[in-house]
Amino acid sequence: MRRLWAAATAVALCTVGAAVSGAQAETVRGGPAPIAWGACTEGTLRSSGAECGHVSVPLDYAKPNGTKIELAVSRVKATVPAAKRQGVILVNPGGPGGSGRAMAALGQHVPKQAGAAYDWIGFDPRGVGASKPSLTCDGKYAGYNRPPYVPSTPEIEKAWHARTTAYAAACAKNGGALLDHMRTEDSVRDIDSIRQALGVEKISFYGFSYGSYLGQVYATRNPERVHRMVLDGVVDPGRVWYRSNLDQDIAFDRTIKVYFAWIAKYDAVYQLGRTAAAVEKTYYQQLAALATKPAGPIGPAELTDVFLQPGYYIFGWEETARALSAWVHRKDPLPLKRLYDENHPQTAGSDNGYAVYLAVQCTDAPWPASWKKWARDNWRVHKKAPFETWGNAWYNAPCRHWAADAGLPVEVDGAKVPPILLISETLDAATPYSGALEARRRFPRSVLLEGIGGTTHAGSLFGNACVDNTIADYLATGVLPGRVKADRSDKQCEPIANPTPLTVSAKKAGSLAERRLLQRAVLGR
Repeated sequence: MRRLWAAATAVALCTVGAAVSGAQAETVRGGPAPIAWGACTEGTLRSSGAECGHVSVPLDYAKPNGTKIELAVSRVKATVPAAKRQGVILVNPGGPGGSGRAMAALGQHVPKQAGAAYDWIGFDPRGVGASKPSLTCDGKYAGYNRPPYVPSTPEIEKAWHARTTAYAAACAKNGGALLDHMRTEDSVRDIDSIRQALGVEKISFYGFSYGSYLGQVYATRNPERVHRMVLDGVVDPGRVWYRSNLDQDIAFDRTIKVYFAWIAKYDAVYQLGRTAAAVEKTYYQQLAALATKPAGPIGPAELTDVFLQPGYYIFGWEETARALSAWVHRKDPLPLKRLYDENHPQTAGSDNGYAVYLAVQCTDAPWPASWKKWARDNWRVHKKAPFETWGNAWYNAPCRHWAADAGLPVEVDGAKVPPILLISETLDAATPYSGALEARRRFPRSVLLEGIGGTTHAGSLFGNACVDNTIADYLATGVLPGRVKADRSDKQCEPIANPTPLTVSAKKAGSLAERRLLQRAVLGR
């Protein structure tokens, strides 16, 4: 559930076709072998005291003795005495396409030492990062000089059709047999293979964003295997994926207006407008001007992508406002370029997260075959929500030409699932709050915690005591707040506080920077 480009991982990425064809065939006898843990090579994992390994799983679970692929996994072991241990907890950062091995360090951020009772297991899902094979199609696809997103002329529309068709073709060439086995259901089976390799009867699970959908499907398929489950940034299980992207467009337009209001509040700092309406006008004026004369390599598509970040998170609000101010008042494009480059690398393999995003979303559920329907729906939404709509449409447009067939989505049903914790802020744009309510209805023993009025997506364990202590208590004891009878959240917290320009202390900045290293995994960066 993201549109931010995935950065290159620390390991070298390989094309998929060769890796799949060269995979060794093994005989499955009683499930995957135990994990051979060893030292991690990446600095972040080493500093967390993590161990690393691989789990061999079938490419196609219908052919368990056929071609194998490898899932890269990591572990930060529990530090409490054996009698107090809670078992294992797997973490998925979302995307789909986010590399999750660094998330094994997440337990260190749980208050009250509640995370210390678990072995925290990070993993790169199939096709991602250090898992083998790793899917990549065209590392330069996020390059500069792209057409504007809004297809206001036939030429713009034609250019985007050509780009998205070519990207789908590149994925078909590189993806090979892997593309036919990238549905959420495949990853659900992978999670259970990891469980077996760990030698445990039950797992706990912490899922962010798309990871919340992965958790819902796993719990539906394996309710007896669930110990505890935290789902933050909750996907609507009934609207995967075409409709959910249209929902996102409306939600992002609402949330970006909140950001414009914040910029206006600090007009003395940024001088972009004294009201939200004035800042919004400035933004769209610059968007139109860049279509005629780009700011160096930054055109309207790139500016939209830069501003997408503050639609997801309050972290980075200041940097984005400063970058726009530098362009408006000094005609300095470098701050905008730095922000774009940070989230949209253009090196070999840097499209891994995007390629996997498409591989999953294009095949989890059918997409409309007719471009007339896409155009009709997106123009309709664009009229009331112009900020993100067409950028999102072109981001997903390769699904029209995807080489693998789409299946039918799983009917999520949590009737037999033990109590789980759902978390959402009211104005989350990437996974609108309505989705959290739908998940709450489907999981009758779940409890929904709401960050009232907040815009942050999947931001738990960022120091919000009301939220984080609830998580800690649940992980420690299994106890959740009481569930109300009404169709609403069960517990309300203040949202993560908006930043105040130029007032963050060095100590606080250092703490936030450490936690944001993990948040980058949620973004797939």
